Amino acid sequence: MPTSLANIKERLDNHIGENLTVVAQAGRKKVTRRKGKLSETFHSVFVVELDQDENSFERVSYSYADLLTKSIDITFEGEEIEAEVAVNE
Repeated sequence: MPTSLANIKERLDNHIGENLTVVAQAGRKKVTRRKGKLSETFHSVFVVELDQDENSFERVSYSYADLLTKSIDITFEGEEIEAEVAVNE
């Protein structure tokens, strides 16, 4: 992941509208996993529209600092496949 907030925002701007999975630390030994679509990016936060089948609320926002400090981890659909292809070549 990029090492500055500006780089993180720039990378996320390239993925607006794509499906993703957010894994967040919810406590000492508790992790929450949410699936949705990257909706918007703002100056210091980004918004994820959540799948209504799996969640009781519509959207959630995270700060770029959450990614920088590794409080959350995001994976875009297709990134895992691209990584496997690069390893196999």
